[in-house]
Amino acid sequence: MSQLPNKATAAAPARTGRPPVSSRSALERLGFELFARQGFDRTTVDDIAAAAGIGRRTFFRYFASKNDLVWGDFGEHLIGFEELLASADPKTSMMDALRSAVVEFNRFDPDEVPWHRQRMELILRVPTLQADSTLRYASWRAVVTKFAAARTGLPPTDMLPRHVGHAVLATCVVAYEHWLTEEGADLSRLLDKAMRQLTAGFGRF
Repeated sequence: MSQLPNKATAAAPARTGRPPVSSRSALERLGFELFARQGFDRTTVDDIAAAAGIGRRTFFRYFASKNDLVWGDFGEHLIGFEELLASADPKTSMMDALRSAVVEFNRFDPDEVPWHRQRMELILRVPTLQADSTLRYASWRAVVTKFAAARTGLPPTDMLPRHVGHAVLATCVVAYEHWLTEEGADLSRLLDKAMRQLTAGFGRF
């Protein structure tokens, strides 16, 4: 829960040589820089605000919390993911449509990849972020479950759509964990491979 700023925090001077931050993306990048130097848990909202040359209250106009900064524009990206699934060709099988959407949803420009890697390292490896991550995962999983329900003609509460939602999420997490352990690995290829393995099943092993 946020607290009212004290005068010292509200009047925090801008970092020498850096103009005050005036966008969500710039504040997010600055936060990531501090997390890399100091660690996520040791970096406070006040640290980020001071480094950005803004007050604590201004920080909260951009992000609801330090955790929210890590996830960035998750809500908007989730809408984009839902739109990808909605635009899938009805003639394409459910799992092929999910694989294509997952790969496209997680495609990034080369310049963005290092930042995304840092974001996912925080999300997957920082214990204090896990409770928040569980809520975001549930929202992402619900999109897949809804799609699976529409494709199968079953209600979202049925076990099959829910199973698909959980399985696809777990598959993506596995691909990301593997990506983080291999510098230079291609995230799109790993996700594609993992989704194909899920589609094929493990019966032949």
